[in-house]
Amino acid sequence: MFAPLLQNLRDRRPLVHAITNYVTANDCANLLLACGASPIMADEPEEAPEITARAAGLVLNLGTLHRTTIPALLACGRTANARGIPVVLDPVGVGASRFRRDTALRLLREVRFTVIRGNLSEMETLARGQSGAPGVDSTDRVTPDNLDACCALVRDFARRTGAVVAMSGAVDLVSDGDKVFCIRNGHPMMGLVTGTGCQLSCLAGAFAAANPGQPLEAAAAAVCAMGLCGEIAHARLGPLDGSGSLRTYLLDAVCRLTPDQLEKGARYALR
Repeated sequence: MFAPLLQNLRDRRPLVHAITNYVTANDCANLLLACGASPIMADEPEEAPEITARAAGLVLNLGTLHRTTIPALLACGRTANARGIPVVLDPVGVGASRFRRDTALRLLREVRFTVIRGNLSEMETLARGQSGAPGVDSTDRVTPDNLDACCALVRDFARRTGAVVAMSGAVDLVSDGDKVFCIRNGHPMMGLVTGTGCQLSCLAGAFAAANPGQPLEAAAAAVCAMGLCGEIAHARLGPLDGSGSLRTYLLDAVCRLTPDQLEKGARYALR
């Protein structure tokens, strides 16, 4: 199912405009290059919409949100909507402050998103108006006991927003409001590398840009690919390797991932 989507990404090399955060911008840019896309990052309101207009995909990340960047987020989102360019929202730490929450809710009102990607705490904050984890790491987890409730959450949020919702965790859930992909790729050690979620959002933007008209499959492919690359990276670790090596090996795995590897290594079920 996912091999043709990765091949399209490699062949089409879409330009992805990412307004991301300064903690992870370099890793996000390198991941976009590794997966076959071309990154550009511009958040000055005077030029950002013009950059978006030239791109095939847009990623909006709230990780280090500043009031001065909000006009660029909104303007780029509107430009992308007007031109039919897929838009990904990553509401990093949205439950940490009213400022983040209000900005994210405004974006949801004024921009049509193709994909919304976050962890369980962030999704609950957006979908239910409840404050979740104070930082970027969710204290809530998808477990066998709450899997049905989490599937219902992503389905309902996808229906209300019209976006594909990709919820990251030990089990990743991706839904278009009807189908739910339950994805079990990944490794717990990925949580020790800051920005893997931001990188996943950029990867989702690249897959969506290269595969117009297939937002559900594109988001699910990105989630499977990122998790699988985390597994490959972890398998390379030696006795003295840690999170720093995993960070490098993860990028290597994305760069070397083949469509056949993704097809065979993706572990998911549909609900």
